Amino acid sequence: MSAHESVTEIAEIEAPWNKQVKVEEVVYEGGFPMVRLRIRERKRFTDLELDADTARTLVESLQSWLAKA
Repeated sequence: MSAHESVTEIAEIEAPWNKQVKVEEVVYEGGFPMVRLRIRERKRFTDLELDADTARTLVESLQSWLAKA
């Protein structure tokens, strides 16, 4: 995995069942930006890094679900 140039926190969300979600922008060497979703559950972390197209698809899916909720 490439080294990153910078990490910028965008949001921190308290989620159900004692989970915490951090949203961060990670810029890798060469200027390649990704959004990182870091889900923390007690001592366990799950990181999901998405490019802009994948993040857009995720946002559209969540908006569609919210419209029905």
